[in-house]
Amino acid sequence: MSVELVALLTRAERLAVRRLRQVLDEAGCSVDAWRVMSLLADGEGHGMTAIADRVLLPPPTLTRLMDQLVDDGLVHRRVDPMDRRRVLAALTPRGTARWEELDGRARAAWAALPGSGDDELLAALLRRLAAGLAQTAAPVSTP
Repeated sequence: MSVELVALLTRAERLAVRRLRQVLDEAGCSVDAWRVMSLLADGEGHGMTAIADRVLLPPPTLTRLMDQLVDDGLVHRRVDPMDRRRVLAALTPRGTARWEELDGRARAAWAALPGSGDDELLAALLRRLAAGLAQTAAPVSTP
């Protein structure tokens, strides 16, 4: 992987998050909360470890965020019926409505960007890159 590619990925990620943050700040929502709600929007319920892994938050930070989302009535926790030691989180109906509003704002802001019509190609390339990076568990030594 070239230094230029790493720099481009970093720049694109930071600019995308900056744009998303502007949109979400107007709605009184953080990027991390939006990411969590986006994951929970599938309606399946997710454990805290899976959520932390997916949204790239350390467990203490995620716990504080989840507590706030529960206090706001956007998320509820329930015991996993398959493993009573696990707790699953899911959106409440109010949380689903809030996520739909936020997702609509985010999609509209993204669609207004030049080149946003390349989303499917970009997503496929990034999935392929992420999968390739994930498969290389051991660091590669260079000569």
